[in-house]
Amino acid sequence: MISDDTTNPPDRAASLATMQRSMGDPAITYPLWPPLVSGCPHTGTDEIAYPVEVDYAYDRIDPGLFAPTGRRAGLERWAPLLPPLSAPGLGEGDTPLIDLGDGVYVKDESRNPTWSHKDRINRCTVSAAVGVGAPGVVVSSSGNHGASAAAFAARAGLPAVVLASTGAPPAVESFLRAYGATVLSVPAETRWVLMREIVDRLGFHPLSNLTTTHTGHAFGPEGYKTIAYEIHVELGMPAAVFVPTGYGELLFGVWKGFAELRRLGLTDRIPRMFACEPAAGGPLAKAMHDGVPAAHVRVDTTAAYAIDCSVSGYRGVHALRASEGRALLVTDAQLAAARAELAGQGLWAETSAAAGLAGLRAHGPLDDGPVVCIATSSGFKDLDTGTRPPDPVAPTWPAIEHRLRAAGMVA
Repeated sequence: MISDDTTNPPDRAASLATMQRSMGDPAITYPLWPPLVSGCPHTGTDEIAYPVEVDYAYDRIDPGLFAPTGRRAGLERWAPLLPPLSAPGLGEGDTPLIDLGDGVYVKDESRNPTWSHKDRINRCTVSAAVGVGAPGVVVSSSGNHGASAAAFAARAGLPAVVLASTGAPPAVESFLRAYGATVLSVPAETRWVLMREIVDRLGFHPLSNLTTTHTGHAFGPEGYKTIAYEIHVELGMPAAVFVPTGYGELLFGVWKGFAELRRLGLTDRIPRMFACEPAAGGPLAKAMHDGVPAAHVRVDTTAAYAIDCSVSGYRGVHALRASEGRALLVTDAQLAAARAELAGQGLWAETSAAAGLAGLRAHGPLDDGPVVCIATSSGFKDLDTGTRPPDPVAPTWPAIEHRLRAAGMVA
């Protein structure tokens, strides 16, 4: 073990987290505190940064943790398998699993407090900021991550700085204003550099990536594991999970949750993981094709702005290899069709959030069990939300009848 003398902060009550382990070399471990925010310092190079993950005292986990409870419990229920939850929550988690028929289910993460899956990760990362006594948090995001980080920082009483590009979705701008975050609109290519400046000069805790290839926050993906736990409690073990994928943190977190269930003896298999990336980019697909830990690509214009990443990270590669999964590329037309299919079932998903279902439809049906598609966020988060008002109609029956006939409701 590579050690330091950092003292663990208090409030470890229910957490059985023990250390941080390098994903570049699992033999290298670090104390749990402080959380490493720039990956493993001993395995990274100028070209590739390897993340670390949190390890636990798995032999002390009570299998009864996964028994159905019949009540909403939030992330606190899973506290033994999470880093210490030092920051107060907002009722995140326990999102519904919607049956679309034919063995296809949608895990609707838009039901979280700020309408996206990012609430699971930010409960953990803001808790890390509280745990180390940071004076504030900083995040680089023009979408779901920034809105969620601002909410959990406000809940914890911490100031938040959000480095955003111009043209954020109207709903995200509304969230940030409501939570009192300081929003700095800067060119996209400068956000990571400026975030590092804020971290180094002000001591703010970073809630997003600081490295050349993506490592992200050590504690963050642990929050995503709870999606796997919830699926398993409600459905059992699916045959496959299709995941909208940008940097791959969600993909990795869900895979790790299932892998822990197998490690704890609660299942003898894990689902195949499918990463669903916009065809306009697809760095994880390139990394898998080239057999490398991470890759850079050029990103063309796509409606899936929330996952149009130019760089991947090793977490995604690890999850796909370990689950014998695949990286799928989906076009904007396939994303639009999947979004419309979800809307026809009463689910309004952001275009990026429909990538999971788009990936399944592009791949084709699987015959070895149920399939779960994760829908990550609400359609309110799209860039074009609210830009087209409804067409007026005269308040007369002939005009109403004409409109209904055009909609196919009147013969």
